[in-house]
This record gives sequence, C-alpha cells and structure tokens, in this order.
Amino acid sequence: MTHTTSEPAGAAGPAADSARPLVQLENVNKHFGPFQALTDINLSIPERQVAIVVGPSGSGKSTLCRTINRLETIDDDGGRILIDGQPLPQEGKELARLRAEVGMVFQSFNLFAHKSILENVTLGPMKVKGLKKARAEKEAMELLERVGVGQQAKKLPAQLSGGQQQRVAIARALAMRPKVLLFDEPTSALDPEMVQEVLDVMVQLAKEGMTMVVVTHEMGFARKAGDRVIFMADGAILEDTDPESFFTAPQHERAKDFLGKILAH
Repeated sequence: MTHTTSEPAGAAGPAADSARPLVQLENVNKHFGPFQALTDINLSIPERQVAIVVGPSGSGKSTLCRTINRLETIDDDGGRILIDGQPLPQEGKELARLRAEVGMVFQSFNLFAHKSILENVTLGPMKVKGLKKARAEKEAMELLERVGVGQQAKKLPAQLSGGQQQRVAIARALAMRPKVLLFDEPTSALDPEMVQEVLDVMVQLAKEGMTMVVVTHEMGFARKAGDRVIFMADGAILEDTDPESFFTAPQHERAKDFLGKILAH
C-alpha cells in the first residue's frame, strides 16, 4: 500500500503525482433540480491508492461515488471525469466497457435473487467480456474462495447472510478485473456482527494494491486501510489528507464536529 503525505484541502491529494492517476474529477458539479449535490469537485486518485470518503449524511459522498461510473450524470458545464485518462462515455457499448473497468459494490448487494451465487459472479465476465462458461466458472470459484464463500456457490442469495452476500458482491465486482473498485457504504446495511467479515476482505484488497474509493462510516477501517481521507460536507471537499492527520488534527470546523460526534459513539 502506498504511504502518503498530507496536502492542503482541495489539492490533488496525497501521492497523486507519484503514480498514474486512474480517476480524475475536474470541476465537477451535480444538481438534482435546484439542489446542488456536488460543488466544484477536483480530485485525482492514483493507481493503488485507497481513498476513503467520509462526511455527514447528505454531504454528497454517495453522489460522488456514483458519478465515477456514470450511475449519476454530472452537470453539463465543462466539468469532466476521466478514468485512466479517458473521458466517461455517454452511453452504449463504451459505457458498458467503462463499467467493466470501474467495479461497484453497493450498500444493498444488488445480487440477482433468482440466480445462484456462482451465476451472479459469472454473468458479467460471460456477457460483457465474452468469457467461455468453464473459464468464467473457474475464475468465479477462485474469487468466491478468496472472499470466503466458496462453499455457498450453488445457493441463492436469500440463503446467505448479509455479510456473505456482500462478499459475493465484492467477488462479482472483482470478476470483471476492474482497474478501480468503488464501495458505496458497503457495510451500512449489515448487522454489526457481519461488518468485520466484509471489512476484512476490503483490507486484504487494499494490501494487494487494488485502487479503491470507499464511502464509509467505518472510521477504524479508514485508519487501518486508507491511504487518504476525503472529508465532504454540503457537496464540497473540505479536507483531503492522510488518515493520521485527519483523525488527530482535522483542520476544518465541520471535520472536527463530525469526528467529535462519530468517535463519541
């Protein structure tokens, strides 16, 4: 994992110059009607970095995450998002190809209820990447073993615990061999005893050098696995620094207030 140094809020962020930028947001704005969800977002996330996005509810964290693979479109005002140097495509096959490179793990798993665990993981590689069934199943089983649910391959999602389903969702995202993985509150729908099993998988991915953007309330994970903490409030990035600096010496009053509340629990 990369170890980083702090930079002032709003800068390109720690270690942004030391590795190839995989995700770049330039002057990104997003409105939902009159409500501005994102305001002048500038962000560069280099290869192999684990960027943790934190902030109060309604701060724009999930919207930011969803714009990176175009689940949310951004305002048409000159802002842009690049993935590995390429602008986000508008629609069609190019967009499908992009989504193969930008894996997403959602809060609510989003598994196909009527398909087995194995089928859930093989579907993308077979449909989008044209893998033959035998190879897709071999790779899927390796991934399911890697996240600790290999023995559940023949079951339907409803037969698994929430923690197991989320680990399947991670395996499904990895099956596409993405360049970057986005996690949108991946543990918030889980019972407390299942949170750690999912975080353990994510910590391992971080150690293996996966580029990750993680929206989360899990501050222990942010400290342990993050290279960088991006603090958002009211749709803007207020702090962008290394975890140690953020947790021990937050600069912005909103960040101090947020940490005071969240760490008091």
